[in-house]
Amino acid sequence: MLTVDFDRLGLRAGERVLDMGCGAGRHAFEMFRRGADVVAFDQDGDELAGVLELFGAMRVAGEVPAGAEADIKQGDALAMPFPDAEFDRVVAAEVLEHIPDDTAAIAELVRVLRPGGTIAVTVPRWLPEKVCWALSDAYHEVEGGHVRIYTGDELVGKLEAAGLELLGRHHAHALHAPYWWLKCAVGVDNDQHPLVKGYHRLLVWDIMKRPRLTRVAERVLNPLVGKSLVVYLRKPDAS
Repeated sequence: MLTVDFDRLGLRAGERVLDMGCGAGRHAFEMFRRGADVVAFDQDGDELAGVLELFGAMRVAGEVPAGAEADIKQGDALAMPFPDAEFDRVVAAEVLEHIPDDTAAIAELVRVLRPGGTIAVTVPRWLPEKVCWALSDAYHEVEGGHVRIYTGDELVGKLEAAGLELLGRHHAHALHAPYWWLKCAVGVDNDQHPLVKGYHRLLVWDIMKRPRLTRVAERVLNPLVGKSLVVYLRKPDAS
């Protein structure tokens, strides 16, 4: 399930790209499939080991074009081990809401992005996230959990203050917002609740089959209750 639109990001084969806070690697895998030179970066070594294994499996299965490269790197988002202007494109999906010093993390993202390069940043959208926080403290009061809820203007303002230029924004995953509201209402760890299990089956079916009905429904609902906010920005060319 992808949150970032890589066509809007401007990703092209052969470009060097960073997936910061890659988690299980969903965006890194797609960029690898598109022929990029990918670095999947995270602080969780166990997650990264799984990502590296799947990179290898993708290559063996012939899922990536010749010349595409992919690797992992473990480290701290506040002090990434990369030179300035290292990457043509950067993705930071659903990660800034976990970082107490988001200003420092944004500065690092800007530092490693080349002048003229683009970045996609996604965070939970204010309204769906606010509902989750209201329904359940356990949803966010966990180690490594969400430490803030962004408004769109707040997020864009912080990114622009770091020197980036806004290119556009959209919302994604409207069908997933009710799932998280249900989980928060019945208990975030209560995956066996009939409503939660039923809705989860629906989401899995939708992801696997992508029927026209749910695709249309999500496009209509995304502006209203899309679970994620996605913003695209550009680092100005060096003067």
